[in-house]
Amino acid sequence: MPPHASQARRGTLHRGHAVVQRRLLHGGHALRAGYVEAVAVSPAHRHGGVASAVMVELEDVVRGAYELGALGASDDGAGLHAARGWERWRGPTSVLSPAGTVRTPEDDGAVFVLPGPVALDLDGSLSCDWRDGDVW
Repeated sequence: MPPHASQARRGTLHRGHAVVQRRLLHGGHALRAGYVEAVAVSPAHRHGGVASAVMVELEDVVRGAYELGALGASDDGAGLHAARGWERWRGPTSVLSPAGTVRTPEDDGAVFVLPGPVALDLDGSLSCDWRDGDVW
């Protein structure tokens, strides 16, 4: 498991989550981001506060160790993140791939950031570092 990761199983309650370090490029600066991944709660236990409790833990890690938080939200999770103070990235997204900077229009509108000490222009461009699989 990556740093700041955990999983739990309580009866039929399943949850997993992680904060991994990523580099995001914005406004000409490489920012150290705590990227939140794999926040999942079984359907039978949704809307019971489990995801919010998980996010409290993850946000504490992000605020304590990174310049900002970032995540790719599902349609189901977008409302939770917005209610917790995460802001939807309105500008274009891209990835710094081995072939150069490549736009990721399929991720536009799904990326959320948890602002920290660095000023962000939510309408500006945001690029993430390369990784195999889903880059956002």
